Amino acid sequence: MSIKLRAGSIALLSAIIILLLVNLSIYSKEKLLSEGEIVYLELAPVDPRSLMQGDYMALRFTIGNRIQQLVRKNPRLPDDGRVIVELDDKRIAGFKRLDEGGALQENERRLRYRIRNNQVKFATNAFFFEEGSGNLYSGARYGQFRVADDG
Repeated sequence: MSIKLRAGSIALLSAIIILLLVNLSIYSKEKLLSEGEIVYLELAPVDPRSLMQGDYMALRFTIGNRIQQLVRKNPRLPDDGRVIVELDDKRIAGFKRLDEGGALQENERRLRYRIRNNQVKFATNAFFFEEGSGNLYSGARYGQFRVADDG
């Protein structure tokens, strides 16, 4: 009986810990969405339609194209890294340099990127919208991001 009770206690404690970790993760992402600094990235042209997924916009960014050019020239650069962007007066980010860990100027920010399947991604690579509302987004020029202090 005590072995069954102990096993039940371990299972319950494990479930509580898992739920706590999941909720902490959700809380940190919600906090970033509500309090993160707004930065705009210029979109690169894409085709906003998928037969399997419905209407969506595949996200590519001009800054990602610059990172891809640098990585092609220097294959020793990591697939996951940070880029330094410079914000203009409208909070639109422009490519400045790849991050080497130095101090930032007042108008500079770090953004995390990942390279997967030869494409540079920032957080997500798609924006899904209601079927039939593609015309609302077809003229989009920028993607809005909420950025944490660490990029």
